[in-house]
Amino acid sequence: MHVVPRIRAARWADKDLVAALIADALHAGPLAQWLVPDSTCRRRILTDVAAIWVEHAMFFGDIQITDDLSAAAMGFHRYRSIPPPPNYRSRLADAAGPHTRQFELLDQMLTPARPTEPHHHLAVLAVLPTAGRRGIGTAMLTHHESRLDRIDMPSWTETLPGSQDAYRRHGYLPRPTLTLPDGPVITPMRRNPHPTRGSWPVNIARPATVTAPTRPQCDAQR
Repeated sequence: MHVVPRIRAARWADKDLVAALIADALHAGPLAQWLVPDSTCRRRILTDVAAIWVEHAMFFGDIQITDDLSAAAMGFHRYRSIPPPPNYRSRLADAAGPHTRQFELLDQMLTPARPTEPHHHLAVLAVLPTAGRRGIGTAMLTHHESRLDRIDMPSWTETLPGSQDAYRRHGYLPRPTLTLPDGPVITPMRRNPHPTRGSWPVNIARPATVTAPTRPQCDAQR
């Protein structure tokens, strides 16, 4: 039986470590490969882009981590509209370089599909590959949902193929899929507070499956 490390709120001093953790957890996955096809610079770019969002979550959300930094859950309090990170476009360009367009396209696809009602957006649940199959992801989700149930807050997340079953077990329901051009299919999912109660965030402006237009080539690929 595995012992799950203590889960706690991340502190400002943890932000660089959390960004590196997220990059390490996502590095080999299909979304990371689509965002940064070049494996030689993928981890660095993912870390630099994650650092922007980790900092933003410190102000407009929360980040929960395990004591051993094997997992992190980063979310945003979308109880009302929140601004983008300061100087986001220029900072993203500095961080992602020739791969900026992929990150921008991902933002453009995910943002309109999200609920308009107040909700908590679980943006990233990252578990290091070396910590897999130890129940840490399940523990992080259980911790997350218990906090939201106390305040009757719905939750929203975006998942990749192969992970939906884990979220279903925690009360998340799938929404129409989003297909990245030449990339993976993303399935947004929503969860009610106390799933049997029947209230959840909806986005009536996005009732059907969305497919992105063909991805334009960046200068480095022409």
